[in-house]
Amino acid sequence: MKFIQLISDFAIPLILLFIPAYGYFKKVKVYESFTDGAKEGFHTAIRIIPYLVAMLVGIGIFRASGAMDILTSLLSPVTNIIGMPSETVPMALMRPLSGGGATGIMTDLITTYGPDSLIGRMASVMMGSTETTFYILAVYFGSISIKKTRHALPAGLIADFVGLAIAVTVTVLMF
Repeated sequence: MKFIQLISDFAIPLILLFIPAYGYFKKVKVYESFTDGAKEGFHTAIRIIPYLVAMLVGIGIFRASGAMDILTSLLSPVTNIIGMPSETVPMALMRPLSGGGATGIMTDLITTYGPDSLIGRMASVMMGSTETTFYILAVYFGSISIKKTRHALPAGLIADFVGLAIAVTVTVLMF
């Protein structure tokens, strides 16, 4: 166990030293390459801002309009049958839309019900088992002007559904 702790303590510093040293020995201008990459990252961030703002506004409208509450109440009879508490439904609905929104809901659930409650644990497992599918499609595909996402949306939503189903099943079985 001490060996693993030792590796853990030195892994990141060694990586941070190895990369510039490797670049130096390969005759790469490390600093210039780094600043060029940072410039590219900045331009990418500028390109995705409009898509990010549009997504966040849409999510805000969805939550403020009461649509989230209506959808939660419509889905709760089904989710109760499968062992998913109705309190976690907003988390399951928000996660494919926004990581930040899902984190806020999860934090609220953990604060209200506790981290060791079924609801707190299920929200945590859901958070790690799913992805922000619509966010990825809107921001990343939009920033590089991909209009036809083909199979990305169905594949992402299927993966999210499977992740949620497994999260509920594992949480119910384990806790």
